[in-house]
Amino acid sequence: MFILFLIEAFKIELKPLNCNMWITHPVLRLILGLSLIWFTHATMAQVSATKRAYLVEIDGAIGPVTQELIVRTIDNAEADGASMVILQMNTPGGLDHSMREIVQAILDAHVPVITYVSPQGSRAASAGTYILYASHVAAMAPATNLGAATPVQLGGTPDPPIDPTGNQDADKGDDDKTSMEKKIINDATAYIKGLAELRGRNVEWAEQAVREAASLTADEALEKQVIDIVAVDLTALLKQLDGRQLNVKGRSVTLDTDGLIIERITPDWRSSVLAIITNPNIAYVLMLVGIYGLIMEFSNPGSILPGVVGTISLLLALYAFQVLPINYAGLALLGIGLAFIVSELFVTSGGILGMGGVVAFTVGSIMLFDDEYIAVSIPLIGGTALVAAGFMLWILRKFATLRHSQVVSGAEFMIGRSGEVLDGFKRRGRVEIDGESWLAESKVPMTAGQKIRVDAINKLVLKIEPVDDTTGEE
Repeated sequence: MFILFLIEAFKIELKPLNCNMWITHPVLRLILGLSLIWFTHATMAQVSATKRAYLVEIDGAIGPVTQELIVRTIDNAEADGASMVILQMNTPGGLDHSMREIVQAILDAHVPVITYVSPQGSRAASAGTYILYASHVAAMAPATNLGAATPVQLGGTPDPPIDPTGNQDADKGDDDKTSMEKKIINDATAYIKGLAELRGRNVEWAEQAVREAASLTADEALEKQVIDIVAVDLTALLKQLDGRQLNVKGRSVTLDTDGLIIERITPDWRSSVLAIITNPNIAYVLMLVGIYGLIMEFSNPGSILPGVVGTISLLLALYAFQVLPINYAGLALLGIGLAFIVSELFVTSGGILGMGGVVAFTVGSIMLFDDEYIAVSIPLIGGTALVAAGFMLWILRKFATLRHSQVVSGAEFMIGRSGEVLDGFKRRGRVEIDGESWLAESKVPMTAGQKIRVDAINKLVLKIEPVDDTTGEE
């Protein structure tokens, strides 16, 4: 159609042309050049769409940000017609919810998903093992390992109540004690066994990885048919993937990695911001800034800045807590600790409220996140607790200093002050104290210029008594 348009536009007379006319005719040369450019562009676009793979690097604990990045990459790969998605993994584990969302995205994917534990020295422990089992192709680099997929619940479960009659069956009591752990482990075992059966991998070892926290090296995993490939690097992996047939959502897919273009997917600005906010240490600091900011605003109404900063920080912290595994007992202890510390400013307790608040604050901070791999840094907790304790000691010291310091204002300040009589009087008259004129009462007559001392004060009337100039006595 494009060529016909040019012929019509330039009124080209169609007649037999020899080769020289094709080369020398300017309009035909233009048509030929544009056609070659269009054909080359279309061919390259088709090749780039079908010969392209998306690579996502996972380095660290599995969390909401990792989940969002992987799910979005799989969706984009399906929309763009990419050949495959490669997850290059090095993880100690992570959140169960995020792991299950990633596994679900892999199972629903219409493009092959290859999980590659790399570089050497990396691991796919805990949640990483489930993702590896769910992938269409599981690969590892030498000197890597996987396994230890037993679910971890910090803090455990409480012991069952003891039968007061002493007739409690020991075996039954032991079963009651571990009932919750058994439910979690049985659920995780069934989950990973289902993935192993779906991908045709070693079901027995998958159960051992959950129940016994078993681990394997790369060569052992290949020998036991836990993984499919051991490759030194990404180039070697692509060579071994070439020509492999996979079952992807019920259809047979043959991988073609010859000339495959690898496109590394990096987190966008949104993922980067979420990664910062959902960092347990950052969320912890944001919560403290939010609480103290609101306290300052309520203590000094109209300051505005502490209230604005505190509100924004607290909302960001609450968002982070929504996606992180929060232990609500730890959060309650942390809140009570902060309340006790603030109460010390208004209630005289001799430091009991303040020190109790510091202890509750520290214990609550340690218990705050209920996960093995996502927790607040102990040095950060210790530093914050030391700052809070130092603040409490400073408050107590200020209170002690104020209690023993001299009164500098009010009625108590006037008692014991010295002055002199302005005009003589018998019962009531004016006296001067520190350059101020006061109304005073005396039981004895006073003369002008006589030295006096304040003995008491009744509202704004001073009770005075004469003072001897030489001895300072009456």
